[in-house]
Amino acid sequence: MSSTDYNSDTLTDMTPEPTTPPRVVVLISGSGSNLQALIEAQSHDRLGGEIVAVISNEADAYGLKRARDAGIDAVALPHREYDSREAYDGALIKVIERHEPDLIVLAGFMRILTPRFVQRFLGRMLNIHPSLLPAYQGLNTHARALADETKQHGCSVHFVTEELDGGPVVLQAELNVTSDDDVESLKQKVQAREHLILPIAVQWFLQGRLQYSGDGATMDGHLLPLHGMRLSHADAAEELDESESV
Repeated sequence: MSSTDYNSDTLTDMTPEPTTPPRVVVLISGSGSNLQALIEAQSHDRLGGEIVAVISNEADAYGLKRARDAGIDAVALPHREYDSREAYDGALIKVIERHEPDLIVLAGFMRILTPRFVQRFLGRMLNIHPSLLPAYQGLNTHARALADETKQHGCSVHFVTEELDGGPVVLQAELNVTSDDDVESLKQKVQAREHLILPIAVQWFLQGRLQYSGDGATMDGHLLPLHGMRLSHADAAEELDESESV
């Protein structure tokens, strides 16, 4: 064999196979503002993957229009058409698996998931929640924070487990509560932080940096603390270019 023959058969002459971006399915129930944040991150190559489907349990959810406008498969799967939570989750599993996702993001999906569903996708589901978990699991987080006169509020991205809003926390963003705040002002400020941190956490997961283990969430192989990584009020306000930070 001549040197010419050998060099023509090296790895450098091989055409690499095109890589398929990781696939994301987003579950919503309403307006889809966090979905929009993910869509915008994807459009700027800051998501690390492709949103291949958006599924809503409410047929009139505005988020479905956001998906269609972005050229994403939009699926309405109304839960009221099913006799039980188990039946609905079984149908939802089938719709999700049709899209072969690497990650499922719950972006305002107002359903309590069955153990069967959670176990099917355990370690591949992230949820955004409007509080600094483990504080204020469940609903009405802003009103409860105001009633307790708490000085700090915020939002959390966490892995989904069978415990409601109890999975390992990945990333949080803080908000200083002022005497002028009410439920609506807190909602707006917290939502801005949700739109900031959710795409970041999704990108980390799709890059393989963020993972779920039996001990909790890990980042670059290191176990995260109970509250995950936390963005301070000042840092969040700077990233969001808020006019004032208190």
